[in-house]
Amino acid sequence: MAVVELVGLTKAYNGAIAVSDVNLKIASGEFFSLLGPSGCGKTTTLRMVAGFVTPDQGQILIDGGDIVDQPPEKRDIGIVFQNYAIFPHMNVADNIAFGLRMRKVDKATIERRVREALKQVGLVGYERRFQRELSGGEQQRVALARVLVTQPRILLLDEPLSALDKNLREEMKFWIKGLQKQLGITTIYVTHDQSEALTMSDRIGVMNKARVVQIGAPTEIYERPADLFVTTFIGHSNLLDATVKESRGGSVGLALGDGITIAAPARSGLIAGQRVKLVIRPENILLDGGDDSMVRLPARIDAKVYQGALIRYQLVAAGQPLVAEVQNQAQKAQYEVGGSVTIFWRPESTEALPIE
Repeated sequence: MAVVELVGLTKAYNGAIAVSDVNLKIASGEFFSLLGPSGCGKTTTLRMVAGFVTPDQGQILIDGGDIVDQPPEKRDIGIVFQNYAIFPHMNVADNIAFGLRMRKVDKATIERRVREALKQVGLVGYERRFQRELSGGEQQRVALARVLVTQPRILLLDEPLSALDKNLREEMKFWIKGLQKQLGITTIYVTHDQSEALTMSDRIGVMNKARVVQIGAPTEIYERPADLFVTTFIGHSNLLDATVKESRGGSVGLALGDGITIAAPARSGLIAGQRVKLVIRPENILLDGGDDSMVRLPARIDAKVYQGALIRYQLVAAGQPLVAEVQNQAQKAQYEVGGSVTIFWRPESTEALPIE
């Protein structure tokens, strides 16, 4: 499958920058997600790769060749949109065969490829059904089969799960990832849903205000965010106000208030006196039971929220609010509102991010 590289890709509409100097390389067979809020430029980037939008500057390289000047039908790229675009007057087989017929493929080859595509997406036996007879998930599979039957080098997916209900989205994201892995097709997936991106992707490019602000594996994006935007956009984080006291070796000392100083991993560019946010994920906070290698703080429980598998505690420590999430297990003690506890976390599970 193809290697995709975007070099200095830029697009503006009426002077407003939609995509600014995007540079990224997607490996052959990789599942790469562009993740970000509405209006960040991710769909415009995808549409430039597809050929529906012409960039103002930059290159789109596929296996080293620039395709910017090629029309969409010459790029050997398949795209699945949010609304699936299933033709209501055609049955499933005819919908899937449509692209092949437009390419003047012979009848026998069309029939064979349609059978193969139906098997790939698990819709054998649905050939004569129409759109009105299909669920949302089945329509999505038809849309995907219609693309796969043309055997594209690259698959583009533009928020394909956004129209589905929550349970079906959960089911379909694992199904799509499994199919992509089976086929080994280079895939670019656009979404605003961080859960989808974390679950499905080999790597993620997080976009904000027309720029790619971080590229990395899901674990890197979640556990080592590049800035405060990534931190707050990907999952929930506690953000504690702190001031840098000193940076020494691989550690930085932070003043939290109430005369409390704690350690966090060193970060390039931090200087004494600088204001930062200390980032701690709720699942990394322990209520009692820590050891001497961990940061510890006295805390008060302000609220307790039962969430089934999790219990969410709202706390106050060093005069600041924070949240801890604890697995709801029979052998684990539960804590009551108004009570005092000691909270613990490992310094290496935190980040000190500058306040911009």
